[in-house]
Amino acid sequence: MTAHRPRTRHVLLMAGMVVCSLLAGCAAPESDSIQPPVSSTAPEADDAATQPVPGTGTERPEESSSAQTTLDSLPVKGRAPKTGYSRAQFGQSWTDDVDVAGGHNGCDTRNDILRRDLTDITVKPGTRECVVLSGTLDDPYTGTTVRFTRGTDTSSQVQIDHVVALADAWQKGAQNLTPEKRADLANDPRNLQATIGSVNQSKGAGDAATWLPPNKAYRCTYAERQIEVKAAYGLWVTAAERDALARLLDDC
Repeated sequence: MTAHRPRTRHVLLMAGMVVCSLLAGCAAPESDSIQPPVSSTAPEADDAATQPVPGTGTERPEESSSAQTTLDSLPVKGRAPKTGYSRAQFGQSWTDDVDVAGGHNGCDTRNDILRRDLTDITVKPGTRECVVLSGTLDDPYTGTTVRFTRGTDTSSQVQIDHVVALADAWQKGAQNLTPEKRADLANDPRNLQATIGSVNQSKGAGDAATWLPPNKAYRCTYAERQIEVKAAYGLWVTAAERDALARLLDDC
């Protein structure tokens, strides 16, 4: 707008901008948050689907430095026996009854993560935007794209990986956690990543010394996520695992 235009037009334009701004500020924001199907007095819960999607693999040097500092703080021990391990030691699969992001939001953890990690999703009517029927996964572990369709023969094509595998966690300190804390670990969005089913199966209970994502561009982020989770839950690393993680961070 130049100085030669009428002053009245300038005033009207500014007034219109103010009105627009006020109207926009009153609009209800869209949210994926699922309210608990209980009383209206139930507290609001963080929705894992609204949490930031974990990094893409192009991490900044300061992030790698922070992860290295955290790695240096982790205890280094041998792997404990697997005696007593079962999936049930970490609570009901994908339970919503946990004290982590997305817990107590009225939606199971698997669907929380599908909503977070997939794009172009459709949800089942009548489930409070919870149950994902379809979507597209840009799989960070492989760098490829796969279509997800819910169904008996198709749901397993996209699985939810525990970044720190539960069997690995059990042998490195999780057996000393309370049942509630183990359930938190199994459902913590920081420890969960949607990926292609065959890739999840190939990983099994591997740690960083025995398995890494095929997509090399994501390995830095993967290492940082493992370190973050192990620190958060007081887990340790083996010497081989520590060395593997340190090598990954050196390349970040």
